[in-house]
Amino acid sequence: MKIPESILKKVQKPARYTGGEWGQIVKPREGMAARVAFCFPDTYEIGMSNIGMRILYDVLNKCENIACERCFAPWDDMEEQLREHKIPLCTLENSDPLYDFDIVAFTLQYELCYTTMINMLELGGVEILSSNRKNDDPLVLVGGPCTFNSEPFADFVDACIIGEGEEVIVEFTNLYIEHKKAGFDREKFLHEAAKIEGVYVPAMYKTEYNDDGTIKSFEPIYQDVPRTVRKRIMKDMDKSPYPEKFIVPFIQTVQDRITLEVYRGCIRGCRFCQAGQIFRPVREKSVEVLCDQARKLADSTGYGEMTLSSLSISDYTCISKLTDELLKWTDDEKISLSLPSLRVDSFTKELMDKISTVRTGTLTFAPEAGTQRLRDVINKNVFEDDLYRACRVAFEGGKSQVKLYFMQGLPTETDEDLDGINALCEGVIDTFYNTPGRVKKAPQVTISCACFIPKPFTAFQWEPQCDMDELLRKQQYLKGKIMNRKIRYNYHDATVSRIEAVFARGDRKLGAALLEAHKRGMRFDSWEEFFSYEKWLEVFDACCIDPAFYANRERAEDEILPWDNIDIGVTKEFLLREKHNAHAGKATPNCREKCAGCGANKLGGERACCPSLQK
Repeated sequence: MKIPESILKKVQKPARYTGGEWGQIVKPREGMAARVAFCFPDTYEIGMSNIGMRILYDVLNKCENIACERCFAPWDDMEEQLREHKIPLCTLENSDPLYDFDIVAFTLQYELCYTTMINMLELGGVEILSSNRKNDDPLVLVGGPCTFNSEPFADFVDACIIGEGEEVIVEFTNLYIEHKKAGFDREKFLHEAAKIEGVYVPAMYKTEYNDDGTIKSFEPIYQDVPRTVRKRIMKDMDKSPYPEKFIVPFIQTVQDRITLEVYRGCIRGCRFCQAGQIFRPVREKSVEVLCDQARKLADSTGYGEMTLSSLSISDYTCISKLTDELLKWTDDEKISLSLPSLRVDSFTKELMDKISTVRTGTLTFAPEAGTQRLRDVINKNVFEDDLYRACRVAFEGGKSQVKLYFMQGLPTETDEDLDGINALCEGVIDTFYNTPGRVKKAPQVTISCACFIPKPFTAFQWEPQCDMDELLRKQQYLKGKIMNRKIRYNYHDATVSRIEAVFARGDRKLGAALLEAHKRGMRFDSWEEFFSYEKWLEVFDACCIDPAFYANRERAEDEILPWDNIDIGVTKEFLLREKHNAHAGKATPNCREKCAGCGANKLGGERACCPSLQK
């Protein structure tokens, strides 16, 4: 169902909706045992930058009997045209509506995309509520970081992939094919799917609540369904599938370059960081495999930039060898290397000299907190001198601008810690002027402050988020402390962070709020143009939901949490131990210095730890 040219002429960036890009995979509609519509609940430019979507698109299409096509959220101008002309939301490859597919899969990367997912289902002609879907309706499958607490959107999905999807999405689809051949029965299929490791089927579980609104029990409805769902991981990243070709968009995307995934997991134990826990254990790719993947992607795409992707790239044990091997040919072919996640304690002149984008762009570091006391609380394990040393290296190399990331509202934070942010920035400026051979121009320190959000599967999952008045006060307090015009202060919208906290820590009761929000036309909540805090408060009020119950309430340590039905390998005992260490101001060494006994090692896998530890 091609979108008419007359409509494409009326919308911004029509290439978002046409497909036909270099590298796309188009399979025939007929002859496929299963067809999957892979959906990203945001714009084309953001979705096409997601490496997980690129990997799974490739994985599914390498199966001869499975076809996978892409679909992205239409911007409001296109949505208006679709509704006006009664055109369903379609995929890019064959222009088929979502309701024609066997499986409609979404990747959920952030909490504020839930309403967009629901809106896409409606636009695609798919029944919104899973309980209303019949045997001939598509299965709605979701994956991504948000599935580690699937409860808020449980009413809208049939199944969730917990963890890494390369293997499990194929297992799920093959099981569907078997049931389809035998005469498809939705409930029987979901019952069997719930037995696949890494698959959570919300309908197979029931929740009971205490009078105070907390969870009383969470039980499977069948004895042969696991009580907790263990996440899936790729145990050997050298054998993990990775595309040899990327689709090359016609328009610029957020990540308009080759993305080379170097490793998964993180050796650090930042207590606020969900990714550092849910992606454990660390699993590295070898230099040989990475170089082979890099060369194939460079040959097939023609991109002029390559980013080395991981949670903390400078912690890759072979970073020096990898960059040396890549530079043997990337410089000659005018391909620049980018390192997006540098730590101040591992930033060196050697890296700066090697990496062209580090030499030419603004350097970004994340101290996260303004005082050493608070950095010990959050287990950041970096020191003031580390930051000044890294900045000195940058200034010696001709830099004059530095960007620093901080968080506000962290557990135990005081105004003295906020004062420390300003003092740290002043120290960076002093470092600039005390650096011999610096450039003869004024320095600029840009600070970006995010609001702390207590996330599931972190040491701070029991902590409350500061209430709205306190978050706003903290933001204005720091603003009043910054007097130096060489320091530029940016801060996140606290109202957005509060709604994100509600859904990050929510339970199934929030499904009513999502449904009400959809009825009111809410979507694209991560976009400033669309987000409305007042509308969300009206939605919660209409559904008799107190957002403070989810965002601003301290959880008891023995309370059943909405995500306790998921096993990420990291134990709850470890997270509680880390919570207590935080309040004692006690730091925990990183995984290479000393094993802290988090439990993730039981997931196993080749190259699961750094080579030096394996020896």
